[in-house]
Amino acid sequence: MYETIKYEVINRVAWITLNRPDKLNAFTAQMNKDLKQSIKLASRSMEVRCIVLTGEGRGFCSGQDLAGVNEDMDHGEVLRALYNPMIMEIHQCEKPVIAAVNGVAAGAGMSLALACDFRLLSERASFVEAFIHVGLVPDAGNLYYLPKLIGHAKALELAIMGEKVSAFQAEELGLANKVYPEELWRDEVASYAERLASMPTAAISLIKKNLKSSWNITLEDSLEKDAQAQRIAGLTSDHKEGVNAFIEKRKPVFQGR
Repeated sequence: MYETIKYEVINRVAWITLNRPDKLNAFTAQMNKDLKQSIKLASRSMEVRCIVLTGEGRGFCSGQDLAGVNEDMDHGEVLRALYNPMIMEIHQCEKPVIAAVNGVAAGAGMSLALACDFRLLSERASFVEAFIHVGLVPDAGNLYYLPKLIGHAKALELAIMGEKVSAFQAEELGLANKVYPEELWRDEVASYAERLASMPTAAISLIKKNLKSSWNITLEDSLEKDAQAQRIAGLTSDHKEGVNAFIEKRKPVFQGR
């Protein structure tokens, strides 16, 4: 179905695996397109209630494949044509998206992880703002997400110094939600993702939307968005199920609607 990724759905979770392990899953134009299309597919699928992005082999994604870079390349046009649409597909996804970081996430690979809602790391994972080492600027949403996660000063330091950040350092900084032992990582990611898939995903979508908008609006506008979102959530079947389960002292069974 895809040339550069693997796509499978397990227990309502779409697993999207970057599949160029011999190149540490470095981006090519085809991979940009494949990833965008697979995210769109998972976003629209009634079968899918959570999405996991990960990498095949020992790396998550090492960024742009430099073998495809030449002196005449217009990097801005490459971003507009390939990376920006891919990142926007993730940003606009209403379902929870997990970056399951199994190894190095460098350059645009780090940007990809930052664009996701959650980052679950293997203890052997790492982040590297590799752009500075080739005289470039962090892109693909990197400088949009990074300061929101770890603050302006530390984001500036990582972007300019380009030093490797280990999994445990990432957890301390707030880049990682969880760090797991390598031998438990896959099972723990699956458990985390399946838990999200079992939750009221309509409410999760509204939470994501309101959190994203909160950076650019006033408190008054935020309060109104709360009211609008709560009205929508209050009309869902999952809200009714949650209330009934509470009254009946049982575990709710949410359907995502």
